[in-house]
Amino acid sequence: MSRLLRFLKDYRKECVLAPLFKMLEAIFELFVPLVMASIVDHGIAASDTSHIWKMSLVLLLLAAVGLASSVTAQYFAAKAAVGFSTKLRHSVFEHIGSLSYSQIDRLKTPTLITRMTSDINQAQAGVNMFLRLFLRSPFIVFGAMIMAFTVNANEALIFVVTIPALTAVVVGIMAFTMPMYKKVQMRLDAVLNRTSENLEGVRVIRAFRHEKQETDAFRAENEDLNLLQRSVGRISALLNPVTFIIINAATIVLLYTGALKVDEAAITRGELIALVNYMSQILVELIKLANLIVTISRALACADRVADILDIAPDMADGSRTLPEPAEGTPAVEFDNVSLTYAGAADASLTDISFKVMPGESLGIIGGTGSGKSSVINLIPRFYDATEGVIKINGMDIKDASTGSLRRSVGIVPQSAVLFSGSVADNLRWGKADATEEEMTQALKTAQAYDFVMSDPKKLDRQIYEGGKNLSGGQRQRLTIARALIMDPKILILDDSASALDMATDSRLRQAIASLEKKPAVFIVSQRASSVMGCDRIMVMDNGCAAAIGTHEELMDTCGIYREIYETQFGA
Repeated sequence: MSRLLRFLKDYRKECVLAPLFKMLEAIFELFVPLVMASIVDHGIAASDTSHIWKMSLVLLLLAAVGLASSVTAQYFAAKAAVGFSTKLRHSVFEHIGSLSYSQIDRLKTPTLITRMTSDINQAQAGVNMFLRLFLRSPFIVFGAMIMAFTVNANEALIFVVTIPALTAVVVGIMAFTMPMYKKVQMRLDAVLNRTSENLEGVRVIRAFRHEKQETDAFRAENEDLNLLQRSVGRISALLNPVTFIIINAATIVLLYTGALKVDEAAITRGELIALVNYMSQILVELIKLANLIVTISRALACADRVADILDIAPDMADGSRTLPEPAEGTPAVEFDNVSLTYAGAADASLTDISFKVMPGESLGIIGGTGSGKSSVINLIPRFYDATEGVIKINGMDIKDASTGSLRRSVGIVPQSAVLFSGSVADNLRWGKADATEEEMTQALKTAQAYDFVMSDPKKLDRQIYEGGKNLSGGQRQRLTIARALIMDPKILILDDSASALDMATDSRLRQAIASLEKKPAVFIVSQRASSVMGCDRIMVMDNGCAAAIGTHEELMDTCGIYREIYETQFGA
């Protein structure tokens, strides 16, 4: 938790005022038993009605001031806690955005979601409770003991024995529960991971009739979470009954010894009532303290998990230079003996890849599944860093360029067409925030998406559901292509982005891109020979290596892998 305290620095005033007002409330509360003792000893015993009324007004005044102090403290505590969680959530979200693809792959999305939501909410609750009770409850407990000494020192010795016993119980239970709460959150991660996989793969699960297996697996993980929560719950639940037993036992002793001393006139009835009230105050505060301990234990465990995310340093250093404009004779993209090994992988995914693509040229990348096609193009916008070799764009090493400058020059259409909820225009503006209607229309025409968009009555205002679920696969792909084209990229990457298009639409798309006035360097990744055979050159990938690079005609004569792909699709 100490690692996250910097998010409270803008709320120093609230962090001071909240506990101070709670202390003020506690001070007034400690005077209540003395006032009650005065009413009993000097008002009721002496039948002094005016004294009773006067002390009753004092009680009302103490209650009113205590209530005002409590409300004020709650306001400042809530303001600090909500501000803390808001800043923390912003920081975590921003930090996750700075992590590389490799780091996010290792952390897993459900874990990040849990830490952004549940863990931060628990930390917020902990801050709120801490600011309100961390001073008040101990102050009441020890203040009641001190006030008891002012009433009767001999009887107050019972408090001296009781409070250390209670402290030992609280500290012991906290020591047991804190690590267990961390395990609870980890088990929650596993449950959320299983839920996420099932929701994303629901069609596959139903197609293969695996509902029962997945339900059983979810039940097992959920049961593990349930058992752990019950275990920590049982230990936490001991706090209240154990404290009740100790307090009630102390109260019985107090009443017994006090009654004997009242008979001996060594103590007044009012003083005995005051002592019992102080013991009751301790009981109430310890119940609050018990809840505080449970909340703080959970909050500390969750805060550590959030801090662990913030402690992860991005493993991809951002460059500081701006990419230069394309120069005469300088390749738009150049790979020089590039190799890539993914984090945690035993073998390299790419080995010694070298090629050059000049501005306006097109390079087709073809090969079997798992041959490394997507790995090649993922290196260009620095989604991953090459483990060996150098990648240059317009003559500059991409590690020297800022990611903002780099990615403004690269338009990428990913293998999985991802759209966002909103209108067609909203999605196109991801490529260019200030795109005009004319620019959007032109991008849609080039991407072969104009007809189906404009046939809808709402046209560019047509609403798209999350992930583009109300569109066909081909429509989603064409919209993602239009989104990439509208940014007028210097490099255009189409990663198997026409797999859902028919041959005729695919052909028209490639012709439209080839006829662009400002033609970018184009990378077309595909398993279709028809999609790449019109490219200036084709690179054939095989097991992470570039098996051959050349034109369609050259590869048909010299590359058996390419010829086999072509003949499989078109016949010998």
